[in-house]
Amino acid sequence: MFQASLVRSAVNTLSISLRWHSTRMAVRIEKDSFGDIEVPSDKLYGANTARSLRNFPIGDHRDVMPLEVVRSLALLKKAAAQVNRNFGLDPAIADLVTKAAQEVYDGVLDDHFPLVVWQTGSGTQTNMNVNEVISNRAIQMAGGELGSKHPVHPNDHVNMSQSSNDTFPTAMHLAIALECNNHLLAALGKMRDSLQRKADQFEGIIKIGRTHTQDATPVALSQEFSGYVQQMSNAVARIEAALPRIFELAAGGTAVGTGLNTRVGFAEKVAATLAEYTGLPFVTAPNKFEALAASDALVEFHGALNAAAVSINKIANDIRFLASGPRCGIGELILPENEPGSSIMPGKVNPTQCESITMIAAQVMGNNVAVTFGGSQGHFELNVFRPMMVNCVLQSIRLLGDGCRSFTDNCIDGIEANKERISALLNESLMLVTCLNSRIGYDKACSIAKHAHKNNLTLKEAALQLQYLSEEEFDAWVRPELMIAPAP
Repeated sequence: MFQASLVRSAVNTLSISLRWHSTRMAVRIEKDSFGDIEVPSDKLYGANTARSLRNFPIGDHRDVMPLEVVRSLALLKKAAAQVNRNFGLDPAIADLVTKAAQEVYDGVLDDHFPLVVWQTGSGTQTNMNVNEVISNRAIQMAGGELGSKHPVHPNDHVNMSQSSNDTFPTAMHLAIALECNNHLLAALGKMRDSLQRKADQFEGIIKIGRTHTQDATPVALSQEFSGYVQQMSNAVARIEAALPRIFELAAGGTAVGTGLNTRVGFAEKVAATLAEYTGLPFVTAPNKFEALAASDALVEFHGALNAAAVSINKIANDIRFLASGPRCGIGELILPENEPGSSIMPGKVNPTQCESITMIAAQVMGNNVAVTFGGSQGHFELNVFRPMMVNCVLQSIRLLGDGCRSFTDNCIDGIEANKERISALLNESLMLVTCLNSRIGYDKACSIAKHAHKNNLTLKEAALQLQYLSEEEFDAWVRPELMIAPAP
């Protein structure tokens, strides 16, 4: 109830703030199909955006539509203007739209995009927010009057040959592909490469393995880390395998996938233009009905992010448990000491980087649930959970990218092996007895392990007491370095 009260308080505060601004700030009057509405004079957005601010007073600055989506929409508007020039759009208007859209893409006009994620599920209000800002900025460039829709109209010119139903999913795919290629893949690769360096560094260090969190047979520390390397390589491969569907763009499908109000070749030319702008292999979606009605590509892509989060969570947990201590834990690894760990326990240092990235993994897994449910909400010709879905995907990309960089720089790169502790634990393990299965049989080997454990003996002492083998045989056969690979 307390949380609900806070939400209501925030909503009321935002509503009061909006009303106060509408009465205190200088305004101009703009029109849409519902009539006149006041718009702040210093803002480039128009009636559709102002009406959305009134209708969706939800959340705060943390809930604003990601700028990556806004800028991707602007890039699409720029591409559409250039293509539409070949289909009858006045070249002068096309140039104005192109220049204004470029300013949006460059981040010059970020303050003019106030709408929250929690709006119409098609993203129509954000599409119109971008249309209005580009239109009014183009009007400014032409020396016209803001809100006049002359000489550049937000619908007739900026949104020419487009619908929110195809522009928003196109912008989603653009934003995800750009963020993935510019931010995430390099970070995952950085973490993988650091783990590989550690695997190389730890070559020749043999330790006890663990299954079910209990002692198992020996394994090389380098082998253990090679598993982490493979997990990260697989994570990159899964994401790259999902990208081809992200590179498919809905632009040209317009309202329901039929391409109404476009021209033959528009969709292909827009995709080719965006590929030229970004250097990424964007293509027009082969079936616009699927591209509008479903968001399966995002579900698939985030599924790959979810798998990466699962892998990273396992790696980080292994590292923090292997480094537990320093006196009373496993203590096989030594982690960098980055900051004080306790406000009450002097000298305590904690595995904070492991904790940070496992929290990130938990958030990504939560996002995966939301994206999965959102993807299931494709009713008839249109999915209507898209703003939420793209918000979750972009957050996961950002968190995984930043988290992997931080984890690599502040933890993995500085990990050292505690060779003395590793050797002590290895030689105390009862599971070294496993190598005797092929020599004296499973049952006798089991008797040795149980006798040693019950009587607090070493394996060697137990084996000799039970007279299952000689001291020379034990020393020749129970050698950890021979237990980490198949016999020749």
